[in-house]
Amino acid sequence: MSIKVTSVSKNYKAQKALHKVSFSAKKGQIIGFLGPNGAGKSTLMKILTGFVKPNEGTVFIDGIDVLQNPIDAQKTIGYLPEHNPLYADMYVREYLQFQASIFKVAKSQIEICVEKVGLTSEAHKKINELSKGYQQRVGIAAAILHNPKVLILDEPTTGLDPNQIVEIRALIKELGKDKTVLFSTHIMQEVEAVCERVIIIKKGEILVDKNLAELQNSKDQIITVTFNIAIDEVLLKKLSNLISATTVSENSWELTFNSGEDMRSKIFDLAQDNNFKILGLISQNKNLETLFREVTK
Repeated sequence: MSIKVTSVSKNYKAQKALHKVSFSAKKGQIIGFLGPNGAGKSTLMKILTGFVKPNEGTVFIDGIDVLQNPIDAQKTIGYLPEHNPLYADMYVREYLQFQASIFKVAKSQIEICVEKVGLTSEAHKKINELSKGYQQRVGIAAAILHNPKVLILDEPTTGLDPNQIVEIRALIKELGKDKTVLFSTHIMQEVEAVCERVIIIKKGEILVDKNLAELQNSKDQIITVTFNIAIDEVLLKKLSNLISATTVSENSWELTFNSGEDMRSKIFDLAQDNNFKILGLISQNKNLETLFREVTK
């Protein structure tokens, strides 16, 4: 496994940032790492890269114990933090040459990375002259200079315009062909467009770890329905294939079903049989966004 995390916990005084987190990932996987603000995403990424030590647990990157041999582990990791730490007064190539000297990488590798991330037309400029999108590309170029086996990206598309987001997504997908990529984001569509697997974390604990294909093939149907009067949950539970019923407002419910058939007709029948009216009804299949809201609210 390229990444193996076992029972990792991290506390900041009284605050529990991570609790018994475990997961593994293999080469060629692109994993979307999701969670609300303060869930522990950045803390876990810092632990994976050796910048923060956990209170307990083990972390292995490409078979190397990060806690015992952080320098050796870091040689196999490419890391783009949430706040891209660039030297803005340096020229693009100058900055990448500086990074290459740290990793003892041949200068020829710089041009390969410049071309790979689409920086060729901007590489003669100072970093502070670049748009946010191109500055992100500089950060990614620096992260892949030493051809790491694992790439960790903390919210790589934050602050980018729609065109830049599409371009960075395409770049991540290309890089994921021969690396293990773990990246955090708040954009559900980004995960659906790029990843094959999603991990959702809340209050330092992993709540969901699924392949996207498994999620997309789900038969779950979510129906939000508004009645003309308040309905008792006991009556709703008479509906077949009902998984959950959640109050949205006084007369509105979010109903989740697991069935191969459309359950809207069953709700209409229930209303007719009990002499109340339906004022509104919205149906959708469970997707990543609905799953995220369901497990993190």
